Amino acid sequence: MARPPAPGSVIVPDWHESAEGKEYLACILRKNRRRVFGLLERPVLSPTVAIDTASYKIFVSGKSGVGKTALVAKLAGLEVPMVHHETTGIQTTVVFWPAKLQTSNHVVMFRFEFWDCGESALKKFDHMLPACKEKTDAFLFLFSFTDRASFEDLPGQLARVAGEAPGAVRMVVGSKFDQYMHTDVPERDLTAFRKTWELPLLRVKSVPGRRLADGRTLDGRAGLADIAHVLNSLAEHLWHQDQVAAGLFPSSPEDPPRDIVAP
Repeated sequence: MARPPAPGSVIVPDWHESAEGKEYLACILRKNRRRVFGLLERPVLSPTVAIDTASYKIFVSGKSGVGKTALVAKLAGLEVPMVHHETTGIQTTVVFWPAKLQTSNHVVMFRFEFWDCGESALKKFDHMLPACKEKTDAFLFLFSFTDRASFEDLPGQLARVAGEAPGAVRMVVGSKFDQYMHTDVPERDLTAFRKTWELPLLRVKSVPGRRLADGRTLDGRAGLADIAHVLNSLAEHLWHQDQVAAGLFPSSPEDPPRDIVAP
């Protein structure tokens, strides 16, 4: 697996907040609400806009109750369940995210297909984990800041789930970061983990999404601002991995960069 890129070295980090970025984001919004896309659907852009699409399969892994389904719901602009119910089988969710490349200034529409499976189902049915891992481009390993055991389980997950896919992107996400004052995972442990594993580590909050004026409907644009760092990081690492595999980008920071082009 290629060494992770430096944050912001591949994807323009705040581009989604620019006027151009908001124009592209309009295709995944409808009246400030997030659009929901099925497996065969895609955003409709203006005929004058030319854009490439890069599709990736992402498996979300973690102990029961850490917030896998809640994270995917936030990324898709859906309501986050207030009460935990374990996912009974495999749940797939499609999220589109436009991002601008640093080197070429090209805009790419990233299509993320998230696969989420309950821990009990993975243990009960032998075919579940192989199906989730098959042709997976990235693994998101979740732990909860309020559950020490979920953090200590990460090395086992990394060996068990991603061990057979050395070429896939691996990222760690800490959920319930808004409850950090009551954390069971101090910063020194996170620093030691990053030093040992050299993996990106992101933090997400579990608070409900912001609402529109009616007080009921989720504010799609505000919701995008809350999770843009996760989607940008996924886009950055996956695109970098593809470019390294194609010989278009150095696998080591010491190597000189080459032009990044759309596939």
